[in-house]
Amino acid sequence: MVDFGKWPLFTLLSPLEVASIRQACVFGTCANEVIYTTDNDEVFAFGQNCSNCLGTGDNQSTMTPRRLDILCGKKITGISYGSGPHVLVCTEDGELYAWGHNGYNQLGNGNTVQGTVPIQICVELKKVMQVACGSHHSMVLTSEGEVFAWGYNNCGQIGSGTTANQPTPRRVCAQLQTKVVIAIAAGPTCSMAITDNGQIACGYSHTMGLTDQGYLYSWGANTNGQLGIGNKSNQLSPVRVETSERIVEIAACHSSHTSAAKSQSGQVYMWGPCRGQIILAPHLTNFICTDDVFACFSNPPVMWHVLSVEPEDFLTVAESLKREFDSEETADLKFRLEGKDIHVHKAVLKIRCEHFRSMFQSHWNENSKEVIEINQFSYPVYYAFLQYLYTDTVDLPPEDAIGLLDLATSYCENRLKKLCQHIIKRGITVENAFLLHSAAVRYEAKDLEDFCFKFCVNHLTGVTQTMAFWQMDGMLLKDFIMKAGQCGGFKN
Repeated sequence: MVDFGKWPLFTLLSPLEVASIRQACVFGTCANEVIYTTDNDEVFAFGQNCSNCLGTGDNQSTMTPRRLDILCGKKITGISYGSGPHVLVCTEDGELYAWGHNGYNQLGNGNTVQGTVPIQICVELKKVMQVACGSHHSMVLTSEGEVFAWGYNNCGQIGSGTTANQPTPRRVCAQLQTKVVIAIAAGPTCSMAITDNGQIACGYSHTMGLTDQGYLYSWGANTNGQLGIGNKSNQLSPVRVETSERIVEIAACHSSHTSAAKSQSGQVYMWGPCRGQIILAPHLTNFICTDDVFACFSNPPVMWHVLSVEPEDFLTVAESLKREFDSEETADLKFRLEGKDIHVHKAVLKIRCEHFRSMFQSHWNENSKEVIEINQFSYPVYYAFLQYLYTDTVDLPPEDAIGLLDLATSYCENRLKKLCQHIIKRGITVENAFLLHSAAVRYEAKDLEDFCFKFCVNHLTGVTQTMAFWQMDGMLLKDFIMKAGQCGGFKN
């Protein structure tokens, strides 16, 4: 369930009004404007009303929700906004509406006159399935898998191969002309794309598209690495973004210049500006959804896409599975560690892990047991492992992640091994660096070993003063000192 209370603007509404919200999109330079739909398919807007972006027919700000009669009963399926701002809305019937700032033709109606109320825009008589707004450009995806774009084009974000502005919807050219696109996106200075649930996003001056084969393309501005192609060169036409997995969701918003994507296996990536650094290619994070990326990095706290409230009785398969972890009511097996039980389901373990698939064969003693004692791992580590099988996520401090790394190595869980290495890298400090380096050597995690070694050398004085350094095995300590000397660690 979406908790709209996380966004301060909704505190202006009564509890009854908040309870009636079905979809909402918070936007604006200070997160001070909102459009939302209700259970009765009514559409309301309130806030600052910069550039007539609320669609109320005037430029008056309002802290009281005002009804947008033109859109009521239309069954809105997508809302997106630009920096001007301008707003795009698509409906269940494939209709497209636009209003707000129009100084760069971003409304797509052929002129630059501001739109004070929603007006219907024709896209070559096509059904529009998704909408996305850049800073001052717009994009839609049709039911036939075609991408159309219009508006400001100073960095090639329209994908026309030129930098000329586009007054009306124009099909994106070049590499995407012969492909079926299933999602599009663009970020302020970063990009992304999503597939399965038909969402899209737009950014400041770049754009993104995803084909039905799972290939991701980006184009437009790239001074902050927002295209994810490994460099900072602008692109006037779509360029393929290299990813190790098929992407199923993308996200970008105007305020943060950060992009995010989710892969088919559930891993979340981000690129573009991040904590004062520029990430030029998709980088693995420890988040479980793209919304978390923007909850942590976006300022002000706007939404990168419209959020929908599901009925109370609706749970996805993944959510249902998470709820049943360690549930004594439905479990058919217990693991006992350090006198404590963890309740699990044999079928889930067999599906998720090759180790358990083998264990629960008829010729294994464990197959007939209701309680299995585990002695080689600690309770927190084994609990985190079993929870990972139900949720695809890991939440452990780096010191405990060492034990989970040992388990992942023993059980041949390569993805879990990578997640543990990521947690350890993110949590490395002078105090624990040599301990983590030693663990990486012990578990043959070469990439992690190299990372920890470089950290230790770069902080050599501090590391050599820690207890972990002097309590380490003599041969390991000797090898470290030899390697550090060879790379110039003691040159001063």
